[in-house]
Amino acid sequence: MKKILIALLLILSLLAFAGCSTNTKDNGNDEFIVAMVTNSGGVNDESFNSSAWEGLQRLSDETGVKVTYLESNQATDYLTNLDKLADQNCNLIWAIGFGMADSIITASSNNPDINYAIVDYSYEETPSNVTGVMFRAQESSFLVGYIAGKTTKSNQVGFVGGIENDVNVQFEYGYKAGVDYASKELGKEILVSSQYIESFGDTAKAKATASKMLLDGCDIIFHAAGGAGVGVIEAAKDANKYVIGVDKDQISLAPENVLTSSLKLVGNAVDIISKDFINGENIGGKTLTFGLKEDCVGIPDSNPNMDPKIYEDAMKLKQKIVDGFIQPPSNRQEYDEYKLTL
Repeated sequence: MKKILIALLLILSLLAFAGCSTNTKDNGNDEFIVAMVTNSGGVNDESFNSSAWEGLQRLSDETGVKVTYLESNQATDYLTNLDKLADQNCNLIWAIGFGMADSIITASSNNPDINYAIVDYSYEETPSNVTGVMFRAQESSFLVGYIAGKTTKSNQVGFVGGIENDVNVQFEYGYKAGVDYASKELGKEILVSSQYIESFGDTAKAKATASKMLLDGCDIIFHAAGGAGVGVIEAAKDANKYVIGVDKDQISLAPENVLTSSLKLVGNAVDIISKDFINGENIGGKTLTFGLKEDCVGIPDSNPNMDPKIYEDAMKLKQKIVDGFIQPPSNRQEYDEYKLTL
């Protein structure tokens, strides 16, 4: 009987250890477990879910903590996955995307001893065990807009957005402002067409929207449509025109057609904040914002499809943004005010 009891206890302990091991990277540090819940785009979305996971893997390599993730197929999975990770004694749980804002409020209230962080959301009153993480995406979007303006031959460029909200319009208006800056520098008018597809997953709608823009004369399109943006890239390939990627360097999806990408380096922010937490800093009850200065947005260092001189000029603009001489707009009101300064 005693042997059976010992065997059962051993099995239970092994199961408990395995509880957080699905999709887990473990380098031997048992003190902390840092986890993340993806949005419906999944961990291989070639966007900020995959960027966040890369950040956690880097964290594991550098600190030895265990890292893990759970994928969400739909919005109804969010709270369930957050609860699963809480049950597995994870110390810091990341929610990747503003769509989990309500679920984080519930989860953090039910588990006051666990710290949570959410990407792309800022609460009016942030719970003491929650960290909001925002990005100045308008800064990198300004740079790619400038590059588009300096590159276009038709003097028509486009923007295809996913769901129109406070986060996504940062990309749109930063981009438009960058195009305008190039337009003034070149002494010519450049038209920007803009449309939202109200989805981050509808690849077919994104492709159809981009194809129409290309037929109407755009020769470069910037997408900020998450996973649906693959459709924009496909449209550019079919038309042999340029496309500007988002969140990650997307040149691998169309090596001859991706001009550059507006990088939202979610993984860098995840790495920075997670390390602060591991080192004992109080990260809860606040919203942290990251941009070019913190190396959490940007553009790729090089691209074979871009004129090196245009890249060099873009880097000069980057430094002006970092130094505060240029402040890219993040919404329509700021954009209208910005245009008055040109």
